[in-house]
Amino acid sequence: MATSIARFSRRALTPNPIRRFFATSAALAANAEAPKPKLTVSPSPSPDRVKWDYRGQRQIIPLGQWLPKVAVDAYVAPNVVLAGQVTVWDGSTVWNGAVLRGDLNKITLGFCANVQERCVVHAAWSSPTGLPAETLIDRYVTVGAYSLLRSCTIEPECIIGQHSILMEGSLVETRSILEAGSVVPPGRRIPSGELWGGNPARFIRTLTNEETLEIPKLAVAINHLSGDYFSEFLPYSTVYLEVEKFKKSLGIAV
Repeated sequence: MATSIARFSRRALTPNPIRRFFATSAALAANAEAPKPKLTVSPSPSPDRVKWDYRGQRQIIPLGQWLPKVAVDAYVAPNVVLAGQVTVWDGSTVWNGAVLRGDLNKITLGFCANVQERCVVHAAWSSPTGLPAETLIDRYVTVGAYSLLRSCTIEPECIIGQHSILMEGSLVETRSILEAGSVVPPGRRIPSGELWGGNPARFIRTLTNEETLEIPKLAVAINHLSGDYFSEFLPYSTVYLEVEKFKKSLGIAV
């Protein structure tokens, strides 16, 4: 009897092998550190791959009921912004980086006129001079790069030099030239057939007949130059080719 009780007591005191196994596993799991995430190495781009900008900049921005209107044969660079009441007529060109903001009033770019790189064209609600607040760039007008035009009127066959500023209500009459870096104050009128320049713009001299004849020729030459760009930019762009190339480099089926 005593021997049976002793055996039973030893079995009760001896731990169960199954319990010992699970207890050991739980202890190891508690002491183990959390697994560190694996670092994924991004594929290095090909050295000849073009770095495209995928910001998705919109070229045509409608504002309310106003939608910019662009003629079929007018050239507007891909990174140009046209917003609101903007009309770009036949044969005219708007070059890279230019912004035409017709959010407050109308902006009109006439036949065979051109607005070159990084220009800003705006129109105010009203002009303090009482003159029309719309911005009109008439036919055969060349606006040099980095110029700022606000609620001004430029009549046919004029040249606006680079980095020029035309303030509200200013008027540039036909067959006139404004030198580069000029500032035309609000309400200032530049008479026909004259060369003006400076800050503020002042009369320099009268243009010769040969100089006035060269003004429309410059606008036509820029219009012909835009024909080379039409063949480069398709209606839906060619960026998708670079996207497909990038997917193939990652092993993604196209």
